[in-house]
Amino acid sequence: MKHPAHQPILITDASRSQDDQLSSRQKRYVLMMGIRVACLVVGAILVGAKAPLLWLWLPLCALGMVLIPWLAVLLANDGPPKEQHRLANKLHPRHRDDTPPMALSAEERPHKVIDAEP
Repeated sequence: MKHPAHQPILITDASRSQDDQLSSRQKRYVLMMGIRVACLVVGAILVGAKAPLLWLWLPLCALGMVLIPWLAVLLANDGPPKEQHRLANKLHPRHRDDTPPMALSAEERPHKVIDAEP
């Protein structure tokens, strides 16, 4: 979240660190792969036990074993959305009217003079 230069930045608006994002994606990936292994084990148990409605349960387990890894890889490689395209300022430069007060030159900016003598 970008803020104009004249507004303070709140710590609650800060994005999560790269390490936190990576850790979150790794945990989600491991959890999804665990579900995939569970689908494989359940499928093997159902075949071994010759469970009723095997024709229904095996395709569901197979679907889980095929779709979950695909989805897990997509989610693991996903990052936070970019706020603005990196070339946006070069293609569409900001107008002078949009310039925040802190972006003014030193001569244009109001300045405070501190006198050391009483």
